[in-house]
Amino acid sequence: MYNHATTRILGIDPGSRVTGFGIIDVRGREHFYVASGCIKTIPGDELAGRIAVICEHIGEIIDTYRPNHAAVEQVFVNVNPAATLMLGQARGAAIAALTMRGLPVYEYTALQVKQAVVGQGKAAKEQVQHMVVQMLGLSGTPQADAADGLAVALTHALRNHGLAAKLNPDGMQIKRGRFQG
Repeated sequence: MYNHATTRILGIDPGSRVTGFGIIDVRGREHFYVASGCIKTIPGDELAGRIAVICEHIGEIIDTYRPNHAAVEQVFVNVNPAATLMLGQARGAAIAALTMRGLPVYEYTALQVKQAVVGQGKAAKEQVQHMVVQMLGLSGTPQADAADGLAVALTHALRNHGLAAKLNPDGMQIKRGRFQG
């Protein structure tokens, strides 16, 4: 029998109003729920205040749960440029909070998350929530943003069990089929 070390992954679904997070433990090919929730900023607060709330709470989550890896959902342009800019700044705040605590940060698109968790990239939010519940054996359904954070963590866990992860223990980036330092 193999003695698999436990890896703790913090998944982040960034948002300027609500940032979802999920924490899982990975032992071999098994995934275990640790915690999840939402960081809510103060409605109507200026950007600096929202960023402070996101950074402070992510720092508290890291201090409490001590993850080894962090995974963040990438954000793409949507219809409203101002909302896209705000979302990008919230995402930057989350990444800054993670890197300031020394965590390696991995990024996944919404398409990659849906494909990893549901099996297809056009899955609805409800399908993602349902699969998160199934994959982690949860007794209830987490709030949508928290489920998205868990889905990002699961994506990181699932995408790192392939041959590349075994050949690449230092977590180097793979670009065009080659390891990049």
